[in-house]
Amino acid sequence: MHRYVYLTMGWGAVALGLIGVLLPVVPTTPFLLVAAFAFSKSSPKTRAWLIDHPHFGPAIRDWEVRGAISRRAKTLAASMMALVFVLSAVLGAPGWVLATQGILMGAGAAFVLTRPD
Repeated sequence: MHRYVYLTMGWGAVALGLIGVLLPVVPTTPFLLVAAFAFSKSSPKTRAWLIDHPHFGPAIRDWEVRGAISRRAKTLAASMMALVFVLSAVLGAPGWVLATQGILMGAGAAFVLTRPD
């Protein structure tokens, strides 16, 4: 039974990661990291497919081996967070929303930017 729960979690995370490819405000890599973990508990063959994927595999391997995030991914993540914050301000989001976004995205950006390249 646990195998099916992890398999479902893995494919759900892959789906969310693919949505993240299309929507710049949804992160891709964290969902793919969750998928790799879930597939490690449920389907070694599917995990191997994900790890060997030419587009997604390198980021997952970098994270698993060194806890690293590529410079390009860091730049993209921080830029998208800043863009969302500025867009929220321009669209007139309430102060409490901007404060919440600033705190959460600031923490996220700090984490991402302090990982090795």
